[in-house]
Amino acid sequence: MFAVATNMFALGNAMTKFNGLNYADWSEKIQFQLGVMNLDMALIMDEKPAAITEDSTEDEKALLEDWERSNRLSLNLMRMTMADNVKPSIPNTENAREFMKNVKKYSNSEITDKSVVGNLMSELTTKKFEWSQPIHDHVTQMGNLAAKLKSFV
Repeated sequence: MFAVATNMFALGNAMTKFNGLNYADWSEKIQFQLGVMNLDMALIMDEKPAAITEDSTEDEKALLEDWERSNRLSLNLMRMTMADNVKPSIPNTENAREFMKNVKKYSNSEITDKSVVGNLMSELTTKKFEWSQPIHDHVTQMGNLAAKLKSFV
Protein backbone atom coordinates (compact mmCIF):
# COMPACT_ATOMS: atom_id res chain seq x y z
CA MET A 1 0.00 0.00 0.00
CA PHE A 2 2.84 2.38 0.85
CA ALA A 3 4.45 1.68 -2.55
CA VAL A 4 1.25 2.68 -4.38
CA ALA A 5 0.98 5.89 -2.35
CA THR A 6 4.60 6.74 -3.07
CA ASN A 7 4.14 5.99 -6.77
CA MET A 8 0.98 8.12 -6.97
CA PHE A 9 2.70 11.06 -5.30
CA ALA A 10 5.75 10.76 -7.56
CA LEU A 11 3.51 10.48 -10.62
CA GLY A 12 1.49 13.51 -9.63
CA ASN A 13 4.62 15.59 -9.35
CA ALA A 14 6.30 14.26 -12.50
CA MET A 15 3.36 14.35 -14.91
CA THR A 16 2.40 17.22 -17.17
CA LYS A 17 -0.11 19.47 -15.45
CA PHE A 18 -3.43 20.06 -17.20
CA ASN A 19 -3.57 23.79 -17.91
CA GLY A 20 -6.80 23.96 -19.90
CA LEU A 21 -5.01 23.76 -23.25
CA ASN A 22 -3.32 20.36 -23.24
CA TYR A 23 -6.21 17.93 -22.70
CA ALA A 24 -5.19 15.35 -25.32
CA ASP A 25 -1.66 14.99 -23.96
CA TRP A 26 -2.75 15.07 -20.32
CA SER A 27 -5.58 12.58 -20.84
CA GLU A 28 -3.37 10.14 -22.72
CA LYS A 29 -0.75 10.20 -19.96
CA ILE A 30 -3.34 9.84 -17.18
CA GLN A 31 -4.99 6.86 -18.87
CA PHE A 32 -1.63 5.21 -19.55
CA GLN A 33 -0.39 5.65 -15.98
CA LEU A 34 -3.64 4.41 -14.46
CA GLY A 35 -3.57 1.43 -16.82
CA VAL A 36 0.01 0.54 -15.93
CA MET A 37 -0.89 0.71 -12.24
CA ASN A 38 -4.06 -1.34 -12.88
CA LEU A 39 -6.21 1.49 -11.54
CA ASP A 40 -8.16 2.36 -14.69
CA MET A 41 -11.27 0.29 -13.91
CA ALA A 42 -13.31 3.40 -13.02
CA LEU A 43 -12.47 4.97 -16.40
CA ILE A 44 -13.13 1.81 -18.43
CA MET A 45 -16.42 0.64 -16.91
CA ASP A 46 -19.54 2.42 -18.13
CA GLU A 47 -21.07 2.60 -14.68
CA LYS A 48 -20.41 1.82 -11.06
CA PRO A 49 -21.01 -1.81 -10.08
CA ALA A 50 -24.23 -2.57 -8.20
CA ALA A 51 -24.35 -1.84 -4.50
CA ILE A 52 -23.61 -4.69 -2.13
CA THR A 53 -26.65 -6.52 -0.77
CA GLU A 54 -27.14 -9.58 1.40
CA ASP A 55 -27.32 -11.68 -1.76
CA SER A 56 -24.09 -10.33 -3.27
CA THR A 57 -21.40 -12.85 -4.07
CA GLU A 58 -17.78 -12.46 -3.03
CA ASP A 59 -16.89 -11.62 -6.65
CA GLU A 60 -19.46 -8.81 -6.73
CA LYS A 61 -18.16 -7.45 -3.43
CA ALA A 62 -14.57 -7.59 -4.68
CA LEU A 63 -15.57 -5.89 -7.95
CA LEU A 64 -17.22 -3.01 -6.10
CA GLU A 65 -14.24 -2.61 -3.75
CA ASP A 66 -11.81 -2.61 -6.69
CA TRP A 67 -13.94 -0.08 -8.58
CA GLU A 68 -14.19 2.23 -5.55
CA ARG A 69 -10.41 2.09 -5.04
CA SER A 70 -9.79 2.73 -8.73
CA ASN A 71 -12.26 5.61 -8.76
CA ARG A 72 -10.81 7.24 -5.63
CA LEU A 73 -7.18 6.99 -6.77
CA SER A 74 -8.02 8.03 -10.35
CA LEU A 75 -9.76 11.16 -9.09
CA ASN A 76 -6.83 11.94 -6.80
CA LEU A 77 -4.28 11.57 -9.61
CA MET A 78 -6.35 13.67 -12.02
CA ARG A 79 -6.81 16.44 -9.46
CA MET A 80 -3.12 16.34 -8.48
CA THR A 81 -2.08 16.85 -12.11
CA MET A 82 -4.15 19.97 -12.75
CA ALA A 83 -2.95 23.55 -12.57
CA ASP A 84 -4.34 25.36 -9.54
CA ASN A 85 -6.04 28.02 -11.66
CA VAL A 86 -8.01 25.35 -13.59
CA LYS A 87 -9.29 23.25 -10.66
CA PRO A 88 -12.11 25.61 -9.59
CA SER A 89 -13.45 25.73 -13.17
CA ILE A 90 -14.07 21.97 -13.37
CA PRO A 91 -17.42 20.83 -11.91
CA ASN A 92 -16.76 18.58 -8.93
CA THR A 93 -17.94 14.98 -9.13
CA GLU A 94 -17.14 11.79 -7.28
CA ASN A 95 -16.97 9.65 -10.44
CA ALA A 96 -13.62 9.51 -12.27
CA ARG A 97 -15.20 8.86 -15.68
CA GLU A 98 -17.57 11.80 -15.24
CA PHE A 99 -14.70 14.00 -14.03
CA MET A 100 -12.68 13.16 -17.18
CA LYS A 101 -15.71 14.15 -19.31
CA ASN A 102 -15.99 17.45 -17.42
CA VAL A 103 -12.30 18.18 -18.02
CA LYS A 104 -12.71 17.43 -21.73
CA LYS A 105 -15.76 19.70 -21.91
CA TYR A 106 -13.78 22.48 -20.22
CA SER A 107 -10.87 22.07 -22.62
CA ASN A 108 -13.21 22.28 -25.63
CA SER A 109 -14.83 25.52 -24.49
CA GLU A 110 -14.76 28.62 -26.66
CA ILE A 111 -12.63 30.49 -24.13
CA THR A 112 -9.99 27.77 -24.29
CA ASP A 113 -10.04 27.80 -28.11
CA LYS A 114 -9.40 31.54 -28.19
CA SER A 115 -6.57 31.14 -25.73
CA VAL A 116 -4.99 28.34 -27.76
CA VAL A 117 -5.25 30.34 -30.99
CA GLY A 118 -3.70 33.35 -29.26
CA ASN A 119 -0.80 31.27 -27.97
CA LEU A 120 -0.23 29.64 -31.36
CA MET A 121 -0.33 32.98 -33.18
CA SER A 122 2.11 34.45 -30.69
CA GLU A 123 4.47 31.51 -31.07
CA LEU A 124 4.19 31.55 -34.87
CA THR A 125 4.92 35.27 -35.17
CA THR A 126 7.76 35.42 -32.64
CA LYS A 127 9.57 32.15 -33.33
CA LYS A 128 13.05 32.69 -34.70
CA PHE A 129 15.40 30.30 -36.39
CA GLU A 130 18.03 28.95 -34.02
CA TRP A 131 21.30 28.22 -35.76
CA SER A 132 21.97 25.30 -33.44
CA GLN A 133 19.26 23.20 -35.10
CA PRO A 134 18.84 22.06 -38.71
CA ILE A 135 16.69 24.27 -40.94
CA HIS A 136 14.51 21.25 -41.68
CA ASP A 137 13.50 21.06 -37.99
CA HIS A 138 12.59 24.75 -37.93
CA VAL A 139 10.47 24.46 -41.09
CA THR A 140 8.74 21.37 -39.69
CA GLN A 141 7.95 23.17 -36.42
CA MET A 142 6.53 26.16 -38.27
CA GLY A 143 4.44 23.86 -40.46
CA ASN A 144 3.11 22.09 -37.38
CA LEU A 145 2.13 25.42 -35.82
CA ALA A 146 0.34 26.44 -39.02
CA ALA A 147 -1.50 23.10 -39.15
CA LYS A 148 -2.64 23.51 -35.55
CA LEU A 149 -3.94 26.99 -36.35
CA LYS A 150 -5.82 25.72 -39.41
CA SER A 151 -7.61 23.15 -37.25
CA PHE A 152 -9.35 26.01 -35.40
CA VAL A 153 -10.68 27.68 -38.56
